[in-house]
Amino acid sequence: MDRKSIAIIVVSVLVILFGSKAVDYFFPPRPMTPAEMAARTNKLAALSQTNALGTNAPTLSAPINPAAATIVMPKEREQIITISNQNLIYHFTSHGGGLKTIELSEYPAAIDPTKRATGSETNFATLNAKAPVPIMALLGSDIEGDNFYTLSQKGNNMVRAEKLLPNGVRLVKEFEIQTNYLLTAKLRMENTTAQPVKVSHYEVVAGTAAAMGLNDDPTAIGSLWYNGTKMEDIKEMWFVNPAMGCAALSCVSSSPRTEYHDGENNVLWAAVHNQFFTLAIIPSNHAPAVVVHKIALAAPDGATSPSAPPAAKSLTNGYETALYYPDFNLDPNGTSEKTFTFYAGPKEYNRLAELAQKQNNSLDLIMGFSGFFGFFSKFLLLSMNGLHAIGLNYGLTIVAITVILKLIFWPLTAASTRSMKRMQTYQPQLKAIADKYKEDPLKKHQKTNEFMKEHKISPLGGCLPMVLQIPVFMGFYWMLRSAIELRGVHFLWANDLSQADTITYIGGFPLNLLPLLYGGLALWQSHLTPPSPGMDPAQQKMMRFMPVMFIAFFYRMSAGLTLYWTVNTLLTIIQTKMTRTNDPAAPINVKTTVIAPPKKKK
Repeated sequence: MDRKSIAIIVVSVLVILFGSKAVDYFFPPRPMTPAEMAARTNKLAALSQTNALGTNAPTLSAPINPAAATIVMPKEREQIITISNQNLIYHFTSHGGGLKTIELSEYPAAIDPTKRATGSETNFATLNAKAPVPIMALLGSDIEGDNFYTLSQKGNNMVRAEKLLPNGVRLVKEFEIQTNYLLTAKLRMENTTAQPVKVSHYEVVAGTAAAMGLNDDPTAIGSLWYNGTKMEDIKEMWFVNPAMGCAALSCVSSSPRTEYHDGENNVLWAAVHNQFFTLAIIPSNHAPAVVVHKIALAAPDGATSPSAPPAAKSLTNGYETALYYPDFNLDPNGTSEKTFTFYAGPKEYNRLAELAQKQNNSLDLIMGFSGFFGFFSKFLLLSMNGLHAIGLNYGLTIVAITVILKLIFWPLTAASTRSMKRMQTYQPQLKAIADKYKEDPLKKHQKTNEFMKEHKISPLGGCLPMVLQIPVFMGFYWMLRSAIELRGVHFLWANDLSQADTITYIGGFPLNLLPLLYGGLALWQSHLTPPSPGMDPAQQKMMRFMPVMFIAFFYRMSAGLTLYWTVNTLLTIIQTKMTRTNDPAAPINVKTTVIAPPKKKK
């Protein structure tokens, strides 16, 4: 396979890997304004019948209005109870009787790529920040009331919130703080009357997915839920609704969605997440359905600054997720109780996998390591953490893994290089066959195969090693994209391996060195291998300067990912030179049959 075909494969793989990120960077999702949100809520009744992905989802006869669900109460009436442990700081509020925010005391809220983290930051990463309702808020026409609860603290790790509704139902929420980023919550409804009470459908809010800083990836913010066999990931594109309806040679885009609901008494857990953190709710019994509202939030601080990335404009979109429960009758003096477990913390594979094994609920799917490439992501992440455990900096672990992978694929890559050299040597004969039988494609294919078989040339020799490495490359990409282990870790001049290695801003444009270094090495690599004989000069020029396009692909990528590609390119250059030294391009003694050019018809 010639270099042109290999280049097409490489470009196709890069487009698959980074095409969506490039589109999101140059054309970020448009933020939803509060006015637009209020206008769209009038359509929820109709949308609720058509937006669900599953046809068996419970019907929301009267969808809860996410705009009206915002709890607006006088601040002077708000009661706050704060409890902390070694990992988290919990802020309970009387407005909605739930968790207003959860701070992760081990992680800063945002990291400036131009400054090194000191470890003394007091602005912690916060879950459910700027959300309109607290975690464990109850949304529903019969159970909201004035949304004011009485809070009380029991001991060092328990909080109780309660209120009495006008219909005589007492709502009691009991929170107990656990270790390992876990929290247990109980919801109890007590009928204090001697008459049965009908409780209309309601939602138990799990939390709201939102950005934490200007450099957050908007495509990594969304909601997840698991039905026991499959995980659904609801993000911006589902609400944009890009499906097209075409008729009579004209296409009209579908209406945007504002609410998602699905499930058939099979919701094992639901979670909100961004690139590095997650908040998951695990009911003790399967929930009937899950509901996700797209809401408008305040933009992160500094979103309007000249140095803010273009994607920061879309960081005002939030995704409020809740478990849906249908109508039911509460017996006289009867009680209904539900128990939930929350995980509020970093997306660490080892920790989530351990919880998933204990509870048998596949909670580790939150990492996104599913499918064929997920196996490679898990393996590479475990390898990176294993090397770090013996004392290597995470930057050095990436370099070490890249070297190990290059050594594993060294024989295949060397064989590929030799195969391409042989292909170039025999290119005149192959071109002569193509010219002679250009009027008979079948004959041309037959003669070409016979010639290549005779001279032991493999048509797949040039691309097979690359095809075999694609799963590893994609596994590395998905692993490095969400590995919180790299967040805030410095290496060389990069202050945060989970972000681009920006050293300064010039006129508001970031100066990132690793993509430029990678581009220089890729340009050098493109000049090491001469173009295939017979290649069009325009194609040769495009091949030589294709690395310039690759710089644009990698310019906003994380420093960890760019470091991998840079080291991999450098090792490929070294291997190419070593292969040439050990196997010089000396003339090959072969019996060459002179193929006469085709005779012109008179």
